[in-house]
Amino acid sequence: MTEFIRKRAANAKNDILSGLTVALALVPEAVAFAFVADVPPMVGLYGAFMMGLITAIFGGRPGMISGATGAMAVVMVALVQKGNELGLETGIEDQGLLFLFITLLMVGVIQMLAGAFKLGKFVRLIPHPVMMGFVNGLAIVIFLSQLEMFKTGSGDAKTWIEGTALWIMLGLVGLTMLIMWGLPKLTKKLPEALIAIIVVSAIVILGNIDDVATVKSFIVEGSNGDATGLKGGLPTFQTAIFSTELWNMDNLLIMAPYAFILAAIGLIESLMTLNLVDELTETRGNSNRECLAQGGANIVNGLFGGMGGCAMIGQSIINIKGGGRGRLSGIVAAVALLCFILFASGLIEQVPIAALVGVMFMVVIGTFAWSSFRILNKIPVSDAIVLIAVSLITVWKDLAVAVIAGVIISALVFSWENAKRIRARKKVLEDGTKVYEIYGPLFFGSIQAFNNKFDVKNDPDVVVIDFMESRVSDHSALEAIFNLTKKYEAAGKQLRIKHLSDDCKALMIKASPKLANVIEDAVDDPRYYVMADLQK
Repeated sequence: MTEFIRKRAANAKNDILSGLTVALALVPEAVAFAFVADVPPMVGLYGAFMMGLITAIFGGRPGMISGATGAMAVVMVALVQKGNELGLETGIEDQGLLFLFITLLMVGVIQMLAGAFKLGKFVRLIPHPVMMGFVNGLAIVIFLSQLEMFKTGSGDAKTWIEGTALWIMLGLVGLTMLIMWGLPKLTKKLPEALIAIIVVSAIVILGNIDDVATVKSFIVEGSNGDATGLKGGLPTFQTAIFSTELWNMDNLLIMAPYAFILAAIGLIESLMTLNLVDELTETRGNSNRECLAQGGANIVNGLFGGMGGCAMIGQSIINIKGGGRGRLSGIVAAVALLCFILFASGLIEQVPIAALVGVMFMVVIGTFAWSSFRILNKIPVSDAIVLIAVSLITVWKDLAVAVIAGVIISALVFSWENAKRIRARKKVLEDGTKVYEIYGPLFFGSIQAFNNKFDVKNDPDVVVIDFMESRVSDHSALEAIFNLTKKYEAAGKQLRIKHLSDDCKALMIKASPKLANVIEDAVDDPRYYVMADLQK
């Protein structure tokens, strides 16, 4: 018992220390992702806190960190901007933000339904080239979104900054990236993103550099947020989202597509992160429980004014490498983040935007799968096409469409490749019986090649089709066997089928009871019974 308590205490210590480290790293990213989504920084911080706390307590993967993410932010920005445009017509203040909160309610319901119907396991069907294309496309989209920070003005009147302001901006961005790159080489105990932001902020504040835009200037000049600055406090219930003026069919039709896209992106990134943490810890998480927790967290975000989010690959890896294995690490990270919100919000608004851009550029570099360039000429051409296609579709459309398209392309390629593997070895027995030994899977893609193997007109009176090395996979394959049976029957010839699996045999007899006379039991092959027993 003493040993058990000692191990638990040691793990709790690691969880607490790792959670504090993660919390420090969450602050700059939450603010930066809020800029990407075009929402006030406090909305990003609230989102990270609520996502992190709820998923840490109820999620399916202890040690995994959730919060505001770039993958969802790059989709949110279009929704927020669309809502703000309509707000100018309706006179509803911050309509884009209210649109986002209502959409998060829909996102949460969709994700919880995915968990209730146990759809989380299907993320394991996403091929590796699709995952690489996903992260590459995400990195490109985040990079392009940060270029907007090099512009001044609003709406269509935005222009690129130039002159001294541009050079100062580039210098501070470069310094931020340099610190984040170099600090881990000296020590891994300090959160490089936070240290970089503190150093750059100190230079701007102490140097009294007036040409640098800060978080406060974004709040004052932007279309969103409170001109008085950031106000630290607990999240408040958003009664404004229940206004009858917002809940009409036109608005819901605008929000619904974004809800499905955000729900899909959130689940895909969360479950991909879950798989990664499973591999790092050599344990197994519960994907369906994670879907339920993610959905519940997004609903709470919509109700209490957070930007929502999903699992964070980078922060989860930081937590695992820092020794965080239990739920306590995620809880500590969320609670510590809340403390920053309550007691340090005034400091956050002094952070230069250049520092946040530098952090996001390092996120881009860390997110992009640079190994994809090295392996492009070493993997099958079809996989290379999928990888590139998913990356381009992510930039062109969005992450959810890209992943779905990538899975479809991969499935079609897989089907095509397997369709070519159907073979038939032919031999004639001493009694004149002709045997077709089928090799390869029989399914919708291979039935044409399968049918071409037979010569009904010139075959002898007795024909045997042996499926020992084949598998009848779908209804199209069953229909092909039905039709072939009819052809031999019409030609007055006897057809026998051997070595069908039990499930296939049952399906065929159920569809056509007279086929029971055509199908033979595999009494001559002990291997068949061994496999049948194993399947049971």
